[in-house]
Amino acid sequence: MKQLNATLCALAVLVTSTSPAVADEHERSRERDVKHPGWHGEIERFHEHDVEIWRGGRWYHGRHDGRTGWWWLVGSLWYFYPYPVYPYPDPYQPPAVLVPGTQPQYWYYCADPAGYYPYVAACRVNWQLIPASPPPGPYPPPR
Repeated sequence: MKQLNATLCALAVLVTSTSPAVADEHERSRERDVKHPGWHGEIERFHEHDVEIWRGGRWYHGRHDGRTGWWWLVGSLWYFYPYPVYPYPDPYQPPAVLVPGTQPQYWYYCADPAGYYPYVAACRVNWQLIPASPPPGPYPPPR
């Protein structure tokens, strides 16, 4: 009986001495999992100083406090953004359509020396504008 009592006493001392360590570990794990409480008030209660601080924040993508993701940094506070962030898709750009330039509607003719530009490079008299006509083809014109 004395042996049983001694064993139970030793077991009780062992359990009571380890329970604070277990509680501390539990408390530490709870502190890691606590989310930032956020702000649930009305926007009218912000002062201009607060708005300037908030606007002075910046985004950070990386690991902090055991989490990887997007963070909004304001002063010394880190706000975790828990939702996935997807980039905008690449905008669709159809292939460029190359439209051939229109042919000139007239030709330049020189009387002295006689000929058309570009076969005559310089003209001693004023160039004359001659309406362009399509080249003759073996087929009759369309009806």
